[in-house]
Amino acid sequence: MHGNLLVLLLLAFVGLTGLGFTGLLVVNGQARQEKIRQRFEAATAPHMRIRRVEAPRLVRNKPAAKPDSLIERAASLFGFNVAQSEQYPVKWWVLLLTTLVAARLLAGLLVELLGPIAWVSLPAVWVLSSRAIFNMMMLRRRQKLYAQFPDCLAMIVRSVRAGVPLTEAIRIVARESQQPSAGEFGRVAGDLSIGTPIADALKSMADRNDITEFRFFATALTLQSQTGGRLGETLDNLANIVRKRMALKSRGRALASEARTTAMILGGLPVLAMGGLYLINPAYMGVLFFDPTGRLILASAFTSLGIGAFIMRTIIEKSLA
Repeated sequence: MHGNLLVLLLLAFVGLTGLGFTGLLVVNGQARQEKIRQRFEAATAPHMRIRRVEAPRLVRNKPAAKPDSLIERAASLFGFNVAQSEQYPVKWWVLLLTTLVAARLLAGLLVELLGPIAWVSLPAVWVLSSRAIFNMMMLRRRQKLYAQFPDCLAMIVRSVRAGVPLTEAIRIVARESQQPSAGEFGRVAGDLSIGTPIADALKSMADRNDITEFRFFATALTLQSQTGGRLGETLDNLANIVRKRMALKSRGRALASEARTTAMILGGLPVLAMGGLYLINPAYMGVLFFDPTGRLILASAFTSLGIGAFIMRTIIEKSLA
């Protein structure tokens, strides 16, 4: 038993060392990029003339409104936004029931490993899994809006250059574009039809979806209405900027693919090693499933793997922000 414990400790040490090395690689790469950015700014700063322009009040970012009612607070605990309920592809109660059943099954598995005390994990697993799925749904929706936005801008530019008024161009986008962009621009067209200023309507769209490019759009139209100029050229330049930002983000994700692959390998190696040892010597690995101390070690190992995967994902996402 003492030899088995030494093997487990050695495997844990190797895994933690690999995680730490991966984290150092990502952090060092991020620090190197920051140094390059600072050197570039220091070299170009003497040759740049920047005039600060106060952003219009209507398009400044504002903190998200806090839920008021008890129902909204309970919904926000599970990651569900009552004000945007129509944006979710499934009904909220269907998702909550599904995650509750999944959390119950997982808690039952943990009870077999750790004993009755594992039932306390049921509420936490239910809430965390519901939040993760609701956030994933909203993230996918934002990604679709972000990917469709340059085409919507191009449609507006062509309409404006053809002599179509801006409000009618927005209605054309609402009719011709794909979902979810059609729905969002349809709401903007509805707001415009009841007399809402275009800056307020676009700001509401940006606040609902929390997309920076939508705020660029609202800011460009607000400034253009105040200063004048050719609207088609302004929107064309904005579309080019958005496409360049999308290309830059795609390039960053491609460069981060190596780190993601490393994280997947490090996370999968312990599981593969455990499966291989179980096939070679089931009695040797049976201690982890039938002995109380072995169950505790197994639960701790999977918890450590989950925490490590979350940390690596956080590091990668922050390096791409």
